[in-house]
Amino acid sequence: MKAYTTTMTARETSPFDLDFVRAQFPALAGGWVFLDNAGGSQILGRVVDRITDYLKTSNVQLGASYAVSQRAGERMQEAQRRTAELVNAERPEEVVMGPTSTLLVQLLARAMAHQFTPGDEVVVTRADHESNIGAWVGLASIGVIPRFWEVNPDTGALELDDLGRVMSTRTKLVAFTHASNILGTINPVAAITRFVHDRGAKVCVDGVAYAPHRAVDVRAWDVDYYVLSLYKVYGPHHALLYGKYAHLLELANLYHYFIANDRIPYKLQPGNPNYELSYGAIGIADYLVELGARTGASAGASPRARIEAAFAAIADHEEALADRLLSYLTTKPRVRVIGATTADRAVRVPTISFVADDVDSQTIVRHIDTLQIGIRFGDFHSRRLVEHLDLARHNGVVRVSMVHYNTVAEIDRLIRGLDEVL
Repeated sequence: MKAYTTTMTARETSPFDLDFVRAQFPALAGGWVFLDNAGGSQILGRVVDRITDYLKTSNVQLGASYAVSQRAGERMQEAQRRTAELVNAERPEEVVMGPTSTLLVQLLARAMAHQFTPGDEVVVTRADHESNIGAWVGLASIGVIPRFWEVNPDTGALELDDLGRVMSTRTKLVAFTHASNILGTINPVAAITRFVHDRGAKVCVDGVAYAPHRAVDVRAWDVDYYVLSLYKVYGPHHALLYGKYAHLLELANLYHYFIANDRIPYKLQPGNPNYELSYGAIGIADYLVELGARTGASAGASPRARIEAAFAAIADHEEALADRLLSYLTTKPRVRVIGATTADRAVRVPTISFVADDVDSQTIVRHIDTLQIGIRFGDFHSRRLVEHLDLARHNGVVRVSMVHYNTVAEIDRLIRGLDEVL
């Protein structure tokens, strides 16, 4: 067994200014190390500033003729435009805002229900968060049949050959995750989407665990629906659902009966989205554009190109963090990493789960709590996967979920704590 060392390597050189990055997140000035980011990242200061400014200067209902209401409406239009830019949607109306990804998928399933007839099928996976399973399985109440696309237990990946055996001529939708919130495995969204479209069905992709780590590009992947949580992408406790414009037009109206069916996204946001949080989310795009300019984007690059440059640098730094932790965990003979043991950015995001043969997962996490390091144990609402992999007996997995504002020094601090309890 190779010995683990904390010697610095060339791979740990950050492609961006970590001092700048960390200065953007007020909570990082405290003494805690935040490594539970898949449950919710820390929030950007500029997001907080926008929320505060909205509430102080434009906290009125939209649609009135007076100036403050008009300004509030303009701010919501800007929020639609900038969040559409964040996922590379073709038009702002393709972004539906809501409080959580869970609720947005529930609303989508409800709005799609009329498109199914008894005997139609939906395909779901056990690799997903329950949000992208339960809503679709629930259509069984109208006669829709759920089919399970099983994850490969050896690789942690969703494989097309297995999907081909599950789909049929009655399959209308395939719901799957872009990256597992336990395994960290990145699934090939574009290839899966082509496969599904070739067989006449649509896709709904859960991008919650992917979006904090890589640029989302709904157009390049040709996805039909894509959901993500903004509070896990450095923003407020808010979420967005992308849908192709033509598909959104076909969905049922979920709002009052007098709302026209072509009022998109209004008809899919009953009670309206939270205005101040929607406006605050602009700060995420602003930050990524600035970070991209600091990490190699050309002076004349578009905002979207700068966002992509930012995420390329983020992926480079996060790969180094993941490599640090995995290099340690794979030296421990009674520790099993759940998912890929490589840090390769093409294979996984830096969400790393493990179990120990002789130490309960809760015991490990409770010890780390005392060191002012935030990690977590459990099933993370991916209970079907934890049960499928027989991990419930460990009290779930220990999950360490890193993002780009974390440092190698923080990972080494965690490793010292793990050594004490393992």
